[in-house]
Amino acid sequence: MDWLASLKKAIDYMEENLLADIGAAEVADAVHISSFYFQKGFKIVTGYSIGEYLRNRRLYLAGIDVIKGGEEKIIDLAYKYGYDTPESFTRAFSRFHGLSPMQLRTQPHQIKVFQPLIIKISILGGNKMDFTVEKRQAMKMIGFERVFSYDSSYQEIPKFWNEFCGQYCRRSFSSGPADEDIRQTIAECMVGEYGVCVEEETVENQFRYYIAGVYQGGKIPEGMTVFEIPASEWVKFKCIGPMPEALQTVNTRIFKEWLPGNQEFDIAFHINIEWYSNGDPQSDNYESGIWLPVKRL
Repeated sequence: MDWLASLKKAIDYMEENLLADIGAAEVADAVHISSFYFQKGFKIVTGYSIGEYLRNRRLYLAGIDVIKGGEEKIIDLAYKYGYDTPESFTRAFSRFHGLSPMQLRTQPHQIKVFQPLIIKISILGGNKMDFTVEKRQAMKMIGFERVFSYDSSYQEIPKFWNEFCGQYCRRSFSSGPADEDIRQTIAECMVGEYGVCVEEETVENQFRYYIAGVYQGGKIPEGMTVFEIPASEWVKFKCIGPMPEALQTVNTRIFKEWLPGNQEFDIAFHINIEWYSNGDPQSDNYESGIWLPVKRL
């Protein structure tokens, strides 16, 4: 996977189609990378989701149109830049520029500039990434699931974990037979050992996330889901350090260093796994990991 070239090609594609009805799926398809991994990598490398990048570029161009003071009315600009109503366009415009279109027309120096991104990835430092390659059979897992947007997942997934820990990790949470079933399943299947991201194929810009463990068979408590991870070869990256910083750092290095320089593997399917060990997640010696399914080139 030539990750760097794909990012540059994606930005070129978006610039050529800013006024078209495109989103993350169309951009990922244009560079022949799964929408799941492309959206994840684009956000890590650039700091923007694909939706944010497209929206910011369009609103900057709309600001230029406003300053030019041509004959286009607000309703025309709204439709031109993909908004359903003048009101929704004006709200987005005002949030982005800090001024309404009419105000910006009288204060053009206040325009917020958002130029096309220039992608440059440098592999820095002297430490090689710590990873192993391992073949694993298909795995059945069980856990709690929730659907997240790529735009807000960094903020929302930690809240999901906090909810899980607050509700199920306390000794005194049990209040009835249903709770006892969940408690037993969490203990037997070690639910919380894995965080699993799976592409949400039916809805663009979303993915399904599981707080999970390995399913051991038996009754499936209400509110929990069993799902299968296909057999594959996995690249397993090791993380050492307090959470979530250590895991986020390795995740960033995967997309900024390992993928751009990798000539041996391609992503096999649209799942990635976070692995968590026992112990204090705030410890400097805490061990976790990121697993990617791969196929050899």
